[in-house]
Amino acid sequence: MNFDETSKSYLISSLPSHERPRERLLESGPEVLKDAELLAIVLRTGPTGKSTLDLARELLQHFDNSLLLLAQASPAELEQVHGIGPAKAADLKATFALAERLAKYRQGDKPKITTPEQAAGHMREKFRQKRQEEIWVILLDARNQLIRSEMITIGLLDRSQAHAREIFRAAIQYSAAKLILAHNHPSGDPTPSPNDISSTRDLVKTGEIIGIPVIDHVVVGLPQDGRCDYYSFREHELVD
Repeated sequence: MNFDETSKSYLISSLPSHERPRERLLESGPEVLKDAELLAIVLRTGPTGKSTLDLARELLQHFDNSLLLLAQASPAELEQVHGIGPAKAADLKATFALAERLAKYRQGDKPKITTPEQAAGHMREKFRQKRQEEIWVILLDARNQLIRSEMITIGLLDRSQAHAREIFRAAIQYSAAKLILAHNHPSGDPTPSPNDISSTRDLVKTGEIIGIPVIDHVVVGLPQDGRCDYYSFREHELVD
């Protein structure tokens, strides 16, 4: 590995190609890169004696390692970081502006989920022909628009603390304002078990503490003799 003689810090060009942010993005996609690596690609170069990756890390640290604070910063605030001049500040502001516009564009296509029937309808196809119980979380924004739905685990809802970590990790990661729990009963009867009820109550309490409320839990079964194929905790006043 080559070192810069002045700073004694390595440059990105001296890294193996499979470790360089740009090459990693092209080979494996942006999902595998950390925030600092993505920022390094946007910044392109660092100041004399400092790698672009080091500059990206310092930039994040200056804003408490928060992309939100970084995106909200003014050009003058960005330029307080050594190595960020007017050109790089403009590049950063343009990047975050494009991301915001894309988010607004996508938001217009997001369905709203405001009723238990809509939540059940969203999950029916995902649960079709499944032979094991799957626990999912439906993540919503403040307007009840769908952010995404994600499978948390396969198996019974019998370890609420373990599931809580995964459920709320996803909610925090995608900045959800609220969420709906969902799972299936392959037997066909959507009636929740006593364990479903107790576990859900624990998760509701966790949501209250974290500030991401669990607004419903929908159990999806199979149509039987004209009966409803889902059970909503909210409809049965088990969730406020």
